[in-house]
Amino acid sequence: QVQVVESGGGLVQPGGSLRLSCLASGTIFVIHAMGWYRQAPGNERELVAHISRGGITTYSDSVKARFTISRDDAKNTVYLQMNGLKPEDTAVYYCQTTAQSIGVAVDDYWGQGTQVTVSS
Repeated sequence: QVQVVESGGGLVQPGGSLRLSCLASGTIFVIHAMGWYRQAPGNERELVAHISRGGITTYSDSVKARFTISRDDAKNTVYLQMNGLKPEDTAVYYCQTTAQSIGVAVDDYWGQGTQVTVSS
């Protein structure tokens, strides 16, 4: 089993910055990819950023040039640096990990989410 925990959310003014962290732990054999998704009330959950095992990154058009995803393999941690935040970025941000637990097939694991609110 793999556990995923996000942190770093909060309230910030428009134009401000936040740095989200996501830690994956448990009986991990290998992590294939990690990413960030977000969901606002009444909306579908959408991809924000994603990074593969090979280091290939993907961003949604709405956050490209403002957000940066990075990772620390030694810590099984992925980060999302969010700059130039806008009110429309307000959502619950979820961390997703595609991983293989020891003795288990590859699967997707999700954190509980962290709230990001951009408002003056």
